[in-house]
Amino acid sequence: MYDKDKLKDLPQNSGVYIMRNSREEIIYVGKAINLRNRVRQYFHAPSQLTAKTIVLVSHIETIETIVTDSEMEALILECNLIKTHHPRYNILLKDDKSYPWIHLTLNEEYPRILMTREYKKDGGKYFGPFTSSYAVKNTIEAILKIYPLKTCNRPVFYGQKNGRPCLNYHIGQCQAPCQGNVSKAKYAKDIQSILDILNGRHTDLIKNLKEQMMVAAKNQSYEEAAKYRDQIAGIEHIVEKQKISSSTKQDQDFVGLAKQDDLACVQVFHVREGKLMGRDHFFLEELGDVSEQEVLESFVKQYYANCGFIPREIVLKEKLEDEKVIAAWLSDLGGKKIQVLFPQRGQKIKMLEMVAENADLALKQRLLEKREKEIRSRSRLDGLQELLGLEKRPARIEAYDISNISGTNNVGGMVVFEDGKLNRKAGRRFKIKSIEGQNDYASMQEMVFRRMERAMKNQEVNHFLPLPEIMMIDGGLGHVHAVESIVSLYPVDIKICGLVKDDRHRLRGLFYQGSEYPIKKATPLGVFLFEISEEVHRYTLGYHQILRKKEMLVSQLEEIPGVGKKRRAALMAHFGQIDKIKKAELDELMAVPGMQVKTAKAVFEYFHTDD
Repeated sequence: MYDKDKLKDLPQNSGVYIMRNSREEIIYVGKAINLRNRVRQYFHAPSQLTAKTIVLVSHIETIETIVTDSEMEALILECNLIKTHHPRYNILLKDDKSYPWIHLTLNEEYPRILMTREYKKDGGKYFGPFTSSYAVKNTIEAILKIYPLKTCNRPVFYGQKNGRPCLNYHIGQCQAPCQGNVSKAKYAKDIQSILDILNGRHTDLIKNLKEQMMVAAKNQSYEEAAKYRDQIAGIEHIVEKQKISSSTKQDQDFVGLAKQDDLACVQVFHVREGKLMGRDHFFLEELGDVSEQEVLESFVKQYYANCGFIPREIVLKEKLEDEKVIAAWLSDLGGKKIQVLFPQRGQKIKMLEMVAENADLALKQRLLEKREKEIRSRSRLDGLQELLGLEKRPARIEAYDISNISGTNNVGGMVVFEDGKLNRKAGRRFKIKSIEGQNDYASMQEMVFRRMERAMKNQEVNHFLPLPEIMMIDGGLGHVHAVESIVSLYPVDIKICGLVKDDRHRLRGLFYQGSEYPIKKATPLGVFLFEISEEVHRYTLGYHQILRKKEMLVSQLEEIPGVGKKRRAALMAHFGQIDKIKKAELDELMAVPGMQVKTAKAVFEYFHTDD
């Protein structure tokens, strides 16, 4: 527990405060204009604090401060620390994936159109971001059918031939500028047409194409007329779903929020040059009684810190506490003036209402899905409780498996299911150390013994996760008895079950207390046990394959003359992995301790004979 007497020693400057628990883990990061005054607010009477803050304060062991020269620096540092450490009690934007853009490589002599997830200031033109990569791929595919641009990354210059034309040229999907005879003016005209389509200036383009189609038809050039007709149809298909939302032709993000209990959904509508180009939503969990203003402020800081493109206007319904500082920070990030707006009436408030309505719908759908998952989870756990005759539903189940090939690279794996759901972070892998050759029973005993020993030794601090109510072993009678002989050495009540497989290695039944219970695959319990069986097998086998691959790579060094056991160890210690040894230059190999010139040349030549 944090000593309140230390509060008077905190600086009164602007900066960032970092709260840690007894295990030195960062549990909260915040910023303040006056660090001492801000941190003191956490230690007011409980009646003045939210439930979440009371829990946070109960876990604070130490508070570290970092003083900054300005509030802006504090904001940037706070964002970076939250992104790096993901503190338990900060509001976290968990969906940090990157989103697709349509990229026109205008910095190339013959530009390409492609999908990318990285926005760069490279002279190209970017459209997006979009929420659906499928929609982006379809749009690019439709554009390429109308305008057959080059799709390869082969360097191409007018008047220079570079190789033979690819298959795309022969099927009419590329003009083959690699042959050096494609008119730059005609190619540039196609690029401009694509820009017009993506910018929404398609009306004049379609009108012009229709005129050319009529002229071609009048001259009885029906193939050319059909080509114009297909281009018109393709353009109309691409732009038909664009919705005009603003007459200002401005880049804007409209951010709306819906909150229920401790879950919130933030919806973002992306308007680019006056058109609604896409939308996105994020879920924020374990909020407690945090205000909507605080949720929005946390979202804005985390979302735009990682966003490749920041529009000129970010439109919100709730005013932010640090509005001016955040706007200045965003302007600095975006390299242009960014406005954070809070409209009270007009078209923008109507758009915000629509965004909030969509956020509410997404939140309700999420809550419904969550309840359905809970019902399914209870159903599968109820079935297991009934089958094993337990007094209550098992909260934690651990499954174990062994993997090896004729006793080599012998490893074990443990996966964990909590409340009927897989907890990926809780999985553990074991290298079997004391068993030589193939002995699955003894290997399983070593793994479970190590798991139990570490749990017993660390019971107070609980570093090795809580003990389960049920252990499921991949195997039958022999495996179960082997594990029971280990677990019985400890003062615990853990049920031991065996996942019994048939001749095709498919789950057949559950072995428990001397009897095998057949499993009906179509039941919730059958699906659950199958999921456990497949997951522990996949997890353990994956670890075995990783070790085997590493061993095979290291064994390549044994084939090189002059490289014995000591030099192999020196090479691996110096470079860390075989791929770096393969790519190393001769002088880098000679820098390895104990490496002679002759041996270094032998290693270099071994990996570069094909170059």
